[in-house]
Amino acid sequence: MRWDDLFADLDAQLEAAEAAELAGEVTDRTRREHGLLRLVDRLRPAIGTTLGVTCRGVGTAQGRLLDVGVDWLLLEEADRRELLVSAAVVLGVSGVGARSDAPGSEGEVGRRLDLRWALRALARDRAGVQVVLVDGTTLAGTLDRVGADHVDLAEHASGEARRAAAVRQVRVLPLTALSAVRSGR
Repeated sequence: MRWDDLFADLDAQLEAAEAAELAGEVTDRTRREHGLLRLVDRLRPAIGTTLGVTCRGVGTAQGRLLDVGVDWLLLEEADRRELLVSAAVVLGVSGVGARSDAPGSEGEVGRRLDLRWALRALARDRAGVQVVLVDGTTLAGTLDRVGADHVDLAEHASGEARRAAAVRQVRVLPLTALSAVRSGR
C-alpha cells in the first residue's frame, strides 16, 4: 500500500510539472504571436465600430471605421464626411475591442492597397478635399496626381470645382507631411 501511495504521489508531481511546462509554453507562444501583430491587424476586426483616433495634425477624430489598409484607415465622421488617415501619424486609437486578425490575413491584394492607392482613388474622382498636414495646417483643393512619395494638390476654395481660373497654386506635398485627407462631401 505504501508503494501505491508513493507511485501516486510521483505520478501527480509529474503531471503537475508537465502542466506547468505546457502553461509556460502557451504563454511564450502567445507573447510571440502578439509581437507579430500590426496596427492593421488590430483594427480590421473593428470595421463598423465607432473609434476615437488621435493623430498628429488632426487631434482626435471620432468616426465609424469604414476600412483599413496596410498604412491607412478610413473613418466616417458624424457629418458623414470621410476622413482618410495615414497610419504613420496615428498616436492612439480608442474603442478597439480585444480581437485581432492574424498577421498577413489581408492577402496579397490587400497588402498592395496602400495610402497611395487610396489617394489615387480621390484624384481619379476629382473630389474636392481638405488635406491636413502633420503640423495642423489645412489646405483645400483637388488632388491632381499621386507620385511614389508625394501628391500634387491644386489649391482652390473649399466647395469650388477645380477649374483653371479657381486654382491659386499647385502645391507638392510629401506623403510624410500628410496627416489626413477629408472628403468635401
